[in-house]
Amino acid sequence: MDEARFGQQGTTTRIWAATGSRPTAVKQTRYEWVYLYAAVEPATGVSVALQAPQVNTGTMNVFLKMLGQELGPLDHAVLIMDQAGWHKSRALALPDNISVLLLPPYSPELNPVERLWAYLRGHYLSNRVFEDYKHLLDAGAQAWQRLTPERLRSVCACPYLTHEE
Repeated sequence: MDEARFGQQGTTTRIWAATGSRPTAVKQTRYEWVYLYAAVEPATGVSVALQAPQVNTGTMNVFLKMLGQELGPLDHAVLIMDQAGWHKSRALALPDNISVLLLPPYSPELNPVERLWAYLRGHYLSNRVFEDYKHLLDAGAQAWQRLTPERLRSVCACPYLTHEE
């Protein structure tokens, strides 16, 4: 589980262009942002996501409640999360069917969802102009909806989470 910010000051990436040409890319200077909260089960590609205007304990609680409701009656999720302040807050309301495993500080490479942010920015959210907040929400929703469980399994694959005998 993790959150990522994307917005009008987006990511510029490589683009295809004729050899010897100088392709142009858009770089906005406005300051609208959307935060995408997401939890992915790397083995199956099952996921839950929420877009929000900010990251804080209140929004995290909304996401956790939504995730808890998405889980089956016999399911229990263990969320691997970094140590952001809203992940450790005393006001965090964990549903009974969710536990948290906090990663060591400065170790984003251990969180399978981190690779997903790079994938989304590189494939769907880069080299674009976003008119306003609503356009950002629409773009984030469209990008998320293009992800299949197979793609999520591939991008979020994490060998240390699987038990191999």
